Amino acid sequence: MKAVTPTESLSHRFPLLQGVFPMSRAQLPHDIVAGITLAALGIPEVMGYTKIAGTPAVTGLYTILLPLVAFALFGASRHLVAAADSATAAILASTLVTVAALGSKEYVGLTSTVALTVAAMLVVARIFRLGFLADFLSRSALVGFLTGVGIQVAAGELAGMIGLAKQGHGPILQVASVVERLGSASYATAAVSAAVLAMIVGCKRLSPRAPGALIAVVGAIAASAIFGFGQRGISVIGEVPGGLPSLSFPPIRWAAMDQVLATAASCFIVIIAQSAATARAYANRYNEHGDDNLDIVGLAVANASAAFTGTFVVNGSPTKTEMVDDAGGRTQIAHLTTAVIVLFVLLFLTKPLAYLPAAVLSAIVFMIGLKLIDVKGMAELFRVQRDEFVVALITAFVVVFVDVMHGIVAAVLLSVIDNTRHSYRLRTRVLTRSETGHWIPHVVAPNVFAAPGIIVYRFEADLFYANAGRFMDEILKLAEQTQPAPRWIVVDASQISNVDYTAGKTLLQLRDELARRGVGIASVAVPEGVSNELERYRALGQKEGRQSIYPTVDAAIDALRDASPNATVAAAPNA
Repeated sequence: MKAVTPTESLSHRFPLLQGVFPMSRAQLPHDIVAGITLAALGIPEVMGYTKIAGTPAVTGLYTILLPLVAFALFGASRHLVAAADSATAAILASTLVTVAALGSKEYVGLTSTVALTVAAMLVVARIFRLGFLADFLSRSALVGFLTGVGIQVAAGELAGMIGLAKQGHGPILQVASVVERLGSASYATAAVSAAVLAMIVGCKRLSPRAPGALIAVVGAIAASAIFGFGQRGISVIGEVPGGLPSLSFPPIRWAAMDQVLATAASCFIVIIAQSAATARAYANRYNEHGDDNLDIVGLAVANASAAFTGTFVVNGSPTKTEMVDDAGGRTQIAHLTTAVIVLFVLLFLTKPLAYLPAAVLSAIVFMIGLKLIDVKGMAELFRVQRDEFVVALITAFVVVFVDVMHGIVAAVLLSVIDNTRHSYRLRTRVLTRSETGHWIPHVVAPNVFAAPGIIVYRFEADLFYANAGRFMDEILKLAEQTQPAPRWIVVDASQISNVDYTAGKTLLQLRDELARRGVGIASVAVPEGVSNELERYRALGQKEGRQSIYPTVDAAIDALRDASPNATVAAAPNA
């Protein structure tokens, strides 16, 4: 019997610590280094997200403290980082601003209420196993959504990068406002922004792992403290509260609950889709067993901890997850290490943050926005899947020209419509036998017989209410245009996995319509497919002699070759 290691024993006793155990001593140093890297890269990033979300800078630090710990303890993924994310931050700013002023105490309270509401929705999703909802946001729609968010985020920071107040709603008006006010721009602020961008881009090109954003933040703080940026017309973020976040229940404003629920629902959809996709990708990369439902629990607890510590929604972040993976992290120990570093910053290093120029955060967020604009993904969609490119383009258009919440609705609806359209489209063939005895598919056309008097018609999609009418029309047209008229039409349903009630009744109607034309209908279905459903509908029709179900096309041809449609036809064995 295999000996049980201490880590395996701990994993058995604490099954919720799946992202931590089993823990390898050889891997531990790599996880710690990865955690330090995540802190170096993530701290400036999450502080930048507060500019998107419209909350105080310190709330960004709170998103990578208790939420990180909560997901490490309760989630299943060994890789997923639960923290602030640009998409959900943009949703908050675009929706809650209608009921409270950005940055106000009421607004910050609402962001925490949204986080708690999202946590409740995630709990419900876990209870009812609603993880499948992630599949309703297609990858193409997600590419378009994040591209739209990127454009919106980047455009929104142009004013801050040159020392102007943000004006206008939506990227077009915001860019136009900046252009109109260029004469009032602060050249000193613009120089700081340019230096930050140069540092981030330069470090990325010289060494992809170099924390360019952190170097820019530290350098800007030092320069601001030495040269007194605040007294030279360069705006700084001001005092950042130190110490641990206070625990409190988010305030409930019943008058704003409609907006809170709508905002939470939008965040919920993005979290479910983006977190599941990211966790699955890394589980597959390392041949690990994932658990979407347990990850939902971890995300629920992470959002609840965000709510109780006065910060905003957290999400499974693809960028931060990649940061950890690229640095060699393979377990949640890396994320716990990051939390410890953030705790140290909150306890001892918040005073220097007061000197940080606001333009630095604007420049960091601007770069984040540019990275979200997935030009490569859009180009790839255009090249290989034009219809899904249109889905992505429309989603991005709605995000940019309407708002983020409607962009989410558009992304989901377009994903469902695109999938339904593919299912609705008939994928049909008629079969003939080759000289070697194999069945060869052809484009549906009259006078293509599989055997004398027999047409084999293959349907290659689920049969449901949307395509059942077209299915019947094509078969009737085939029967009417074929000369001489066929005696039998065999429907190869071996690739159909579901027949709904509308389609079942359509089959009965089709049988009667063909019978009026003197044509019989038979089916080919396998037990793993829809043979049982077809049997039930045949029994519902109460005309046993008119329709038979066979396990293979060959069996159907052999049974029907010399049979008359008006005679009782014996089903093949095991049919």
